[in-house]
Amino acid sequence: MLKLWVSSLNAPLINLPIPSAEAGAHSAQLTQTIIERIQQNNNWISFADYMQMALYEPGLGYYTAGAHKLGREGDFVTAPMISKLFSQCLAHFCMNHLPHANILELGAGTGVMAKDILLFLEENNGVPEHYFILEVSADLRQRQQFFLKQVIPHLYSKIQWLDTLPENFVGIILANEVLDAMPVHLFHYNNNELFEAGVSVEQQHFILKDKHADTAFKEQVDILPIENKTDYLSEININLNGFLNGLSNALQQGLIVFIDYGFDDNTYYHPHRTEGTLMCHYRHHSHTDPFLYPGLQDITAHVDFTALAKAGIAAGFEVEYFANQARFLLENGLIELAHTPDMAMSQQINTLTSPAEMGELFKVMVFRKNIS
Repeated sequence: MLKLWVSSLNAPLINLPIPSAEAGAHSAQLTQTIIERIQQNNNWISFADYMQMALYEPGLGYYTAGAHKLGREGDFVTAPMISKLFSQCLAHFCMNHLPHANILELGAGTGVMAKDILLFLEENNGVPEHYFILEVSADLRQRQQFFLKQVIPHLYSKIQWLDTLPENFVGIILANEVLDAMPVHLFHYNNNELFEAGVSVEQQHFILKDKHADTAFKEQVDILPIENKTDYLSEININLNGFLNGLSNALQQGLIVFIDYGFDDNTYYHPHRTEGTLMCHYRHHSHTDPFLYPGLQDITAHVDFTALAKAGIAAGFEVEYFANQARFLLENGLIELAHTPDMAMSQQINTLTSPAEMGELFKVMVFRKNIS
């Protein structure tokens, strides 16, 4: 049976924190905006459209409103926030592959990764002429600017914020936990028949609702290695090809480094993974209800790295490297950088590299273009 999510600000999941009155009002405003969009579209929109609005609706979406998103005051932490060793290893990779190359970071979060990369490159005489940041969230951009001006004032002039991808960029593009926040479409196989699972409204609440897949959607899902077509719900990132084409148009020569959690396609679409990989994060609690607290929680899906590789090759890139995060960090100086770890650093290393933590689930895929 199709998994059913029903939204309600008055029915939080067990043990999930309850939003403040102000936050609840904000979520209610976004909820009403999405409901109106659905009602204008014959009471059905794709899940990707819902996810786009929940995360990026101007002034209301999770990434475009003003609430704290990362760190102890937010909803989740990323590897650069866990340890500067992560960013130092990434800087080590950049320095060894394209010394002094300009860097473009997609979605810089708190700005801590930019800070640690620039400090490492400075210590090793490898500071680039420019460190660009493309940030879609005006709120996060302001936080990044304030933070980086405070912590690295002598390097601040190197940093430039962009509104769009640059033209004819030469250098290294870094994308840490970017792909998992891209809106995904949901598909549902039921008794060997393919449906697209979208979002509808019933009694002012969001529900997941099937509609017969059109030809274009069916063609994209049919190439996936799905064995279980009895009752199988999962995701597909239809926008991946367009995203990689945009990056290819922007990058004249250089490397792109993707770091994210995910699997190859056979693991992603394993017959027993019948409800996909969709996850939500709210105040350091993880759950699977994307209709709870729209605008207040992050919504993510794991990355299909097979699809990423295919999209990259189709866009004109070559796959330079692919490994889990633990191997990438170890190959880029982790042990040498942590030559005398204390207990806190040892715990950080364990979190970054242990198969039970981030070491295996997180992968690193590097594309190259016009370099040998």
